[in-house]
Amino acid sequence: MAGTLYVVATPLGNLGDLSPRAAETLTRAAVVAAEDTRRSKTLLQHVGSRAELISFHAHSAASAQRHLFDLLMGGRDVALVTDAGTPAVSDPGAELVAGARARGIPVVTIPGPTAVGAALAVSGLPADRYLFVGFLPRKGRDRTRLLETVARSEWTVVLFEAPNRVTELLADLTAACGPARRAAVARELTKVFEETRDGTLAELAGYYAEAPARGEVTVVVAGTGKAPREPPRADPEGRARALLAEGMTRKDVAERLAEETGISRNSAYRLVNEL
Repeated sequence: MAGTLYVVATPLGNLGDLSPRAAETLTRAAVVAAEDTRRSKTLLQHVGSRAELISFHAHSAASAQRHLFDLLMGGRDVALVTDAGTPAVSDPGAELVAGARARGIPVVTIPGPTAVGAALAVSGLPADRYLFVGFLPRKGRDRTRLLETVARSEWTVVLFEAPNRVTELLADLTAACGPARRAAVARELTKVFEETRDGTLAELAGYYAEAPARGEVTVVVAGTGKAPREPPRADPEGRARALLAEGMTRKDVAERLAEETGISRNSAYRLVNEL
């Protein structure tokens, strides 16, 4: 029989937040797959685990994942842990879980700390519905697109960011959302120097420009509180008539219509020929 893949949430910083069930699982598992083996070694020593520690992170070779599947299919239980919090949230754990499920390997969650929930809880912003976007791309169109998503979101948005890039992120959020949008920056959650600072994006951008953030950072941005406007519905027939009036061939009109309105090419050809 195959072993079980345990997805184990670990403390954000305070070891007292490790649940008894998580400690038991780490002690009982034959193998622990860890994002950073140096950090996880300390945790395993804390609970008295003698599990084999294997490195598994975003830059691991494909062979590392295959090795874990071989261990699981051979009947050994594997506990997946990340540096802090819940695995598979902004780390490669999701791919491992999906692969295990595809192979019929049992997957069990050992829930616990998560920076997303912790930051929402202390932000003072609505958390009945929220959008989590994780780490934004460093630059380019994908970053711009996600910044626009944050700006338009009806709901509170949660982001992760490295401390050395928090100032840039807050400046970009201020430009995208407007300086008056409310937000909170939570850093070093559950640790000795835990701090959550709230205010407008402009205020927070100014503060962290003068006092750069340190430690793990989670940014929470208020939503607009309004449902986004739906784009106007396409009018394929009206557009087709306009293009034909410009002198375009029926074939070219049909292709343009499919491209602009999203209807199928067959539907576009049929509509144009019926006019």
